[in-house]
Amino acid sequence: MKFQERQGLNLFEVNREVLAEWDKQDLFHKSMSEREGQKEYVFFEGPPSANGHPGIHHVMARTIKDVFCRYKTMQGFLVKRKAGWDTHGLPVELGVEKELGITKEDIGKTISIEDYNAQCRRNVMMFTEEWADLSHLMGYWVDMEHPYITYENSYIETLWWLLKQLYNKDLLYKGYTIQPYSPGAGTGLSSHELNQPGCYRDVKDTTVTAQFEITDAPEAWSAWGTPVFLAWTTTPWTLPSNTALCVGPAIDYVVVKTYNPYTASPVTAVMAKSRLNAYLKAEGAELALADYKAGDKVIPYEIIAELKGTDLVGMHYKQLMPWVKPLEKMGHLAADFVNEYAQAHPEKVFAVGADQFVELSELAFRVIAGDYVTTDDGTGIVHIAPTFGADDAKVARDAQIPSLFMINTKGETRPMVDLTGKYYVEAELAPEFKAACLDASYAHHAGDYVKNAYAPEFNVGGKYDAAAAEKAEDLNIVICMEMKQEGSAFKIEKHVHNYPHCWRTDKPVLYYPLDSWFIRSSAVKERMMELNKTILWKPESTGTGRFGKWLENLNDWNLSRSRYWGTPLPIWRNAESREEICIGSVEELYNEIEKAVAAGVMTENPLKAKGFVPGNYDKANYDLIDLHRPYVDNIKLVSETGKVLTRELDLIDVWFDSGAMPYAQIHYPFENKEALDNRTCYPADFIAEGVDQTRGWFYTLHAIATMVFDNVAFKAVISNGLVLDKFGQKMSKRLGNGIDPFECIKEFGSDPVRWYMITNSAPWDNLKFDKDGVKEVARSFFAKLFQSYSFFAMYANVDGFDNSAAQVPYAQRPEIDRWILSELQTLIQGVTAAYEEYEPTRAGRLIETFVADNLSNWYVRLNRKRFWAGEMTEDKISAYQTLYECLLTVSHLMAPIAPYYADRLYRDLTAVVSEKAESVHLALFPKADEALIDKNLEQQMQLAQKVTSMVLSLRKKERIIVRQPLQRISIPVNDATMKANLEAVKQLILDEVNVKQLEFVEGDMLEKKVKCNFRIMGKKFGKMMKAVAAACEALTKEQIAQLEQGQLSLEVEATPIVIEREDVEIISEDMPGWTVTNEGALTVALDLTITDELRKEGWAREVVKRIQNFRKESGFEITDRIYITVQPNEQLTPAIEAYREYICAQVLADALEIADNDGVEFDFEDFKVNVTITKK
Repeated sequence: MKFQERQGLNLFEVNREVLAEWDKQDLFHKSMSEREGQKEYVFFEGPPSANGHPGIHHVMARTIKDVFCRYKTMQGFLVKRKAGWDTHGLPVELGVEKELGITKEDIGKTISIEDYNAQCRRNVMMFTEEWADLSHLMGYWVDMEHPYITYENSYIETLWWLLKQLYNKDLLYKGYTIQPYSPGAGTGLSSHELNQPGCYRDVKDTTVTAQFEITDAPEAWSAWGTPVFLAWTTTPWTLPSNTALCVGPAIDYVVVKTYNPYTASPVTAVMAKSRLNAYLKAEGAELALADYKAGDKVIPYEIIAELKGTDLVGMHYKQLMPWVKPLEKMGHLAADFVNEYAQAHPEKVFAVGADQFVELSELAFRVIAGDYVTTDDGTGIVHIAPTFGADDAKVARDAQIPSLFMINTKGETRPMVDLTGKYYVEAELAPEFKAACLDASYAHHAGDYVKNAYAPEFNVGGKYDAAAAEKAEDLNIVICMEMKQEGSAFKIEKHVHNYPHCWRTDKPVLYYPLDSWFIRSSAVKERMMELNKTILWKPESTGTGRFGKWLENLNDWNLSRSRYWGTPLPIWRNAESREEICIGSVEELYNEIEKAVAAGVMTENPLKAKGFVPGNYDKANYDLIDLHRPYVDNIKLVSETGKVLTRELDLIDVWFDSGAMPYAQIHYPFENKEALDNRTCYPADFIAEGVDQTRGWFYTLHAIATMVFDNVAFKAVISNGLVLDKFGQKMSKRLGNGIDPFECIKEFGSDPVRWYMITNSAPWDNLKFDKDGVKEVARSFFAKLFQSYSFFAMYANVDGFDNSAAQVPYAQRPEIDRWILSELQTLIQGVTAAYEEYEPTRAGRLIETFVADNLSNWYVRLNRKRFWAGEMTEDKISAYQTLYECLLTVSHLMAPIAPYYADRLYRDLTAVVSEKAESVHLALFPKADEALIDKNLEQQMQLAQKVTSMVLSLRKKERIIVRQPLQRISIPVNDATMKANLEAVKQLILDEVNVKQLEFVEGDMLEKKVKCNFRIMGKKFGKMMKAVAAACEALTKEQIAQLEQGQLSLEVEATPIVIEREDVEIISEDMPGWTVTNEGALTVALDLTITDELRKEGWAREVVKRIQNFRKESGFEITDRIYITVQPNEQLTPAIEAYREYICAQVLADALEIADNDGVEFDFEDFKVNVTITKK
């Protein structure tokens, strides 16, 4: 049986044909079944959301994962690869709302929760077939027939079990805090969601420095106009909610007589001393206050007092915008100062429903101290709105400052802005609250959206018109202009600042006081940091930096989501008695419902009514029920004291869904408990996802594993970078620069796309994807490997080579064979180490270098004559066996990255072998034979390659083709080892570069001159410069060498001087008749003289080249003998006469005559001749 000889290389056809063979053989499943009983290599697949199309970046992510799973399989490990689908969360819900033309507020009104969730369930799996097709086409082996799906009841049950473990450890609690909230998405966000890449971005907002009128100013401050505190804010829409001003205790402040720039009214302003000239030009201090006229560019001012921040604490000011009076809710959860004030002022107390509130204006509008106040910008006085910032809320509460709340018709305590991002409309506010705290002036802006991004007119049809929103006047501008007119604005300006945006809607977030359930992750922060140090992060900087720093500053995890499609929080609670129960399994829920039925709280058990049987873990049993909203919302439980418990309506953060996948994918602990507890399927040996998962999936995996199991969830992780377009821009529909992964693979084949992505840059670096780069990979790597195999197959078939024959002993093989086999073993070592260290780029580049530089461009090219030789001598057999081993080994080494062509090459090479693996992917990864490694031989050949490359570059520079022989190479050598190594490969170099002699010389082959930099040296040497320049021109080689080290001391005109290296330019020039180059310590000089004899030999080689091309183009067999007749020519005839025997040997000619003929015209550029070539 012969080796397959293939015509041309179409890598997509290879892709298609090999894939068909895999499918026929069911190779993926065999890769696991044949490894049954072997040690497991555990891999976790991060779940993508299937409600969107896969992109080219998913090819990158999946290639990285596939590489190591294939590699470990080839090492003999059992590698199970379970796919998964992330089916809950905002992406799905927002997509459904857009499709149905609804908003979150419509759910439960125009569409039932049941129908809405049913639509989410359908939509989330919309593109699963497309994802499966891409995975199949690109060669990503993963079990998509039995995926874990996060909406399945068995999956949710494991999540409930995990939450109960946290609850039992007192790591799950309910808190009322200021949280990031996305009006665009209609839900709160966790801190790790807010720290996704790109969430914080620079925005340009209208800012204002506001004047707060002081009510208890010293008499001296009131003598000149109105005494005011100046405070700056980037969010003017929060000013109506101001209840305090904050100063830095140690900051120096000044009291300044001046004028309001807009109204020209006199004011006495308080601000930080270091910020004074940011508002008032320094020259204003020299001007008389009385001379100021409205419109003057420089406003006069006079400092009348200096004091510390502590001196200002306790002073009061008038409410800037008296729309609403501050209040607090009374009761056992309220701060002591609230209840004490209410008891002392019963006339300020009012009720809304069952709850009581107290109006607290008297305790507000006061200056307080805060260590976090800086003078980097603003005035050094911070406006405090406790309902819109966590820091504001804390400093206000510590200083016993009340918040400014609204009470809605449900009796809920809310900030002035509702959950859609607008000031509350009055109809939604409780009448009792309006009577006690609402001023008529509030109506002016009631219902106004605080940011244009939330306003309906910029979100028509569910599509956000960002350009129109940014262009239109927003509420900040309106409020600032109103303040300017009434004289309460001191300075209005545009300011660029960093502001968080929702990771899913791209709209700005608000900070909002909400009731939420939290995971007390900060309590185990130290343990998380400790365990993180045991994880192999690629790159390491992500583990210590982006992830490690995140853990150092960890906040509690906001688990609650105010949405509909997701995993319900399994906590049932009685708001009045505060009794609650956390459910940890469906069986536990079933039993609790039974208790509720017995107590008359429920009429029936809906799980029982559906036929669900606790303890039966069959999928069919679990498919009988649905643990989503609204079904679980309808379940009422009963407390130990007989109180009705209602489910907390929150869903849980979708990142908890994905972070729980190691356990939920196997329905732990209800099934597969022993496998996980024995650590056979946990933790993961390896995971990989994009950098955006660093504070997403990577964090939630790590957090849950630490808190529940006191263990890591993964041992090694690659955090891969972004795939950008070739110009470095992020791919997007808007820019039209996206790459269709299907089209790209069909154009080039999966292998070159995968190889390019892996070898172009490290996986964790951003990749600028360029199709020309993929094309170059196909040409420079795959084509050269294909050519090397084609060369082997063609001659092996001619000679009937059979690799099963006895191998030529290594010691008896020629040096060139021993060299390439040494390089091959070194390659195996290097590639294995790279894969083991999760460095696929290094592995791919090592293979590339070996194939292109060592195998194709060196070994095969240098040894072609050995394959052409007639008899199957030991030397020829050694050549075949050596090349076969190299090609077969490369097919193994490249298989993890380029699975299709690797398998094609493997199968073509082993088709004639009886005992072999069915595929390279079922074969074992090669192990290096260290006995075959000869480092000295490798160094010698590397030196030969280097010198060859340098000489060929000199030929190219001088435009002398390689077929034209030259006489001499000269190499200056002072190192005995280098000289010995060059001597060992001397003839090889000469043959490669077509030069007759290589000689070693002493000294430098370059003529060097020193050119002075007159601009620099003229200043240094003045009138001596002419003499210094002459001295520099006369420097010896030794002096120039010394100057190259840094400096040179000379005596010029009897004056000692020092010339610095940076003072001069050292110019290297070739010696006459030679061309010279150097690389590091190696210098090579090439004699350019071409004698008549050399020119004849050059013409002879030109004849050989053209005859060989003719043979190839005419379809001659490689063994065909020929007769040649060449037309007489004054340049060619002497060359042919001198080199007739050489020419005949090279082209398999039995006769070469010089005579007139009517043959084919051969073009020799300077002339043309007719040549007749006939077969024997």
